[in-house]
Amino acid sequence: MNTVENFKDGKVLLIDKPLEWTSFQVVNKLRWHIRKQFNLKKIKVGHAGTLDPLATGLLIICTGKQTKNIETYQGQIKEYTGTIVVGATTPSYDLETEVNETFPIDHITDELIHKTTEQFIGKIQQKPPIFSAIKKDGKRLYELARQGKTTEIKSREIEIREFEITKIDLPNIEFRVVCSKGTYIRSLANDFGVALNSGGHLSVLRRTKIGDFTVENALSIDGFIDELKS
Repeated sequence: MNTVENFKDGKVLLIDKPLEWTSFQVVNKLRWHIRKQFNLKKIKVGHAGTLDPLATGLLIICTGKQTKNIETYQGQIKEYTGTIVVGATTPSYDLETEVNETFPIDHITDELIHKTTEQFIGKIQQKPPIFSAIKKDGKRLYELARQGKTTEIKSREIEIREFEITKIDLPNIEFRVVCSKGTYIRSLANDFGVALNSGGHLSVLRRTKIGDFTVENALSIDGFIDELKS
């Protein structure tokens, strides 16, 4: 049973983020309904790790005193599934922007694809996308990118624990990745295309796990609202 004390003491909510919603929109929607349900002026609600608007899947939402543990959840290992389209790149490394360059794919074989994944296993250096929420000189990178400004982005160390190819139907390559905090799957898609001597961008992304939490146990936004009212 949901009570106002439960939410103030702190709950960990597992939400399956829908396509095209920002993580902040999900937080704001849930906060509004919690406040309305219990006639609260305010309550702390936050998410433990952003998902891009074009990604779906597991979002951990913390309320009340549990918001103090957000960093703990953010630091946990994550699992994603998705699709890389080879033979073309986009400035954002996903479908947020239009294709800006195309490349041949005739040389790409199943064997080459599987072999190339080995380059990305373990601790590697990765550059975040220019279209990202990372701040530089007080501005988010995507703000600079949308203004057409270029900026130098430093690479950072991340860890890819597993990189499994689950289906190949060129130009589409479906995958599953288990990775550390700070990994950009969009950057992985772009770098994977380069490693194949072609180009690549992300067309589908779904977060399936954060630590021991799985998307199978998550509620839709409407499901949460229905449960809240019951």
